[in-house]
Amino acid sequence: MALALISVHDKTGLAGFAKRLAACGWSFLASGGTARALSAAGIAVTEVAAYTGSPEILGGRVKTLHPAIHGGILSRGTESDRAELAALGWAEIDLVVANLYPFEATMAKSGITEIECVEEIDIGGVALLRAAAKNFARVGVVCEPVDYDRVAEAVETGSVPPPSGSVPVELRRELSCKAFAVCARYDAAIASWIAPDSAAMLYGFAGQTLRYGENPHQKARLYTDLPGAGPLGGKVLQGKELSYNNILDLDAAWRIAASFNGTAAVVVKHLSPCGIAVLGDDTPDALAFALASALECDPVSAFGGVIAVNRPFGADAARALEDTFVECIAAPTFTDEARALLARRKNARLLELGCHAPESAGSQVKAAELETRSVRGGFLRQDIDRGDPEGTEWRVVSKRQPTEAEMAALRFAWKACVSAKSNAILLAAPVAGQATGSAGMAGFSTVGIGSGQPNRVDSTRIAVTRA
Repeated sequence: MALALISVHDKTGLAGFAKRLAACGWSFLASGGTARALSAAGIAVTEVAAYTGSPEILGGRVKTLHPAIHGGILSRGTESDRAELAALGWAEIDLVVANLYPFEATMAKSGITEIECVEEIDIGGVALLRAAAKNFARVGVVCEPVDYDRVAEAVETGSVPPPSGSVPVELRRELSCKAFAVCARYDAAIASWIAPDSAAMLYGFAGQTLRYGENPHQKARLYTDLPGAGPLGGKVLQGKELSYNNILDLDAAWRIAASFNGTAAVVVKHLSPCGIAVLGDDTPDALAFALASALECDPVSAFGGVIAVNRPFGADAARALEDTFVECIAAPTFTDEARALLARRKNARLLELGCHAPESAGSQVKAAELETRSVRGGFLRQDIDRGDPEGTEWRVVSKRQPTEAEMAALRFAWKACVSAKSNAILLAAPVAGQATGSAGMAGFSTVGIGSGQPNRVDSTRIAVTRA
């Protein structure tokens, strides 16, 4: 009979998964809280403390750290290993299901104490995952509820021992890699919290393999902060897979749109903004108005670009596109009517991000706080420039003082200009019929953008030509 050890903090989907394994003849060991959850669901289970003869100690700090558990996981399945376990009265464990205390989520809470963070550093769970992942030649490991269905299906349809079916080696190898990656990220987060200036680590979970990189001869792949997440943490609703350049442009456009409190629409092409507009109200037609204003800034460059907005994308916004060809549109959500209209654009990709902005409560995807660039022998990191650092004082150096309306336009232009590559010159003006909104940051759009030039004179000429 196959034996699974289960010790999870996140019990999402656990009962259904265990019932499917039980129907295939599996038996279960589980730590205290997990055992109680399984028993409450009507699933027969042996508690780890009863199996090992050792109670949980130190308020639950030590539950599964026992030779009976780790010996059962690390057994290589040889006659000598099995005989040694049998002499001790222990069994081989065929599957480990474990997920970790939410250290990163706890660390991110406001007002959290050091003691509270330390208590969320998982020890036993990491040990279980690493032991099972090391022994993937015989043992399966599941570290995320998202994998329950695949593993259960493999067990139900398996044709290899045990007779009830087991996890095939190809899947065990894949899940082993995932478990090690989860542990690496977990440890990196802890190390960064304890001593943030001592080391910096990059980690990500392999996502889709892209058709190519920036150019056709370059290989590329997407890596995500969360396992199984889509580009920018969102979901592609329509169109073919996003390319490397699409993802870069969408990230740039979304970062700009999400940085404004007002209703914002942004057009980007090759990482350069072609148009930015922000309105100070949330009326039904505000987004459509902002989108039309952003497109008007540089309609030639906008052709084949990407769009990002920070409000739900509705039918009015879809109509505002008129005949403009765009590669991709990113929005928190798309209404059904907008999707029906956009479905006529067969080549347009829609990326739904499922939140108002990356910082929104309830979103699992965090806004990036740092940006990283690879260099020879290492990498560089810096704070992301959002265009409005705290404590900034404005100083007028011209003889004529700007009017209140001009100052509001300048503030908008300053914030918007952050997204343009140096040397950058950005010209802005009030959107016709729109009053200045809160903090002087709404009711404006770009009218000319010149960027990426080695000198400011050329950037100015380009911006003026666009205007």
